[in-house]
Amino acid sequence: MSAGTPLNLAILISGRGSNMSAIVRACQAGKIDARAVVVISDRAGAAGLSHARELGVDTAVLASDPRDAASFERSLTGVIEARGAELIALAGFMRVLPATFVARYLGRMLNVHPSLLPAYRGLHTHRRVLAAGDTEHGASVHFVTAELDSGPVVLQSRVAVQPGDSEATLAARVLATEHVIYPRSLGWFAAGRLTWQDGAAWLDGRRLDAPVVEDFRAATSR
Repeated sequence: MSAGTPLNLAILISGRGSNMSAIVRACQAGKIDARAVVVISDRAGAAGLSHARELGVDTAVLASDPRDAASFERSLTGVIEARGAELIALAGFMRVLPATFVARYLGRMLNVHPSLLPAYRGLHTHRRVLAAGDTEHGASVHFVTAELDSGPVVLQSRVAVQPGDSEATLAARVLATEHVIYPRSLGWFAAGRLTWQDGAAWLDGRRLDAPVVEDFRAATSR
């Protein structure tokens, strides 16, 4: 993209879209040099679709048939290409993307995962953290690769697991940090500070051998 031209951003959701809303608001406030050109969901009933429309962003719903992954991939690629999206943000998108799709957009697709990766890949991270008796938890923004939740991590938040935490209270505290670190990471990408090179994340011209960490452990629970 040329200087002064906002990056075209596509956001993929499956549910309420709270991260999507945080990202769109950050774009509209000028905190990310990007424009959300479409919010795509694989679920027609996703609450985030109405939130996106309220924010003035076009939406698209693609039928998700696990028996016809190729058709879904073609439809998804078609919407993204038609909108001229240069960056894709997965924001609570629950469908595993085909390896061919990931390869097509490698280095241009980011995700936020509610754990301190590489710990607790997959689902039910808050429950697993509590069951393990961990004292810290958090979220990770990472480049998407073919292996689930395994791409290079860019930025992490750290929160304290507090006495008496439930899945719900811990999840809410982690989600609040996602609304900070995900727009920040996308802003780095849109500004040209964050890049993908040789299978790794680079920030400000230096390879990130470890993610940047933002510490929220001193914050009180809500």
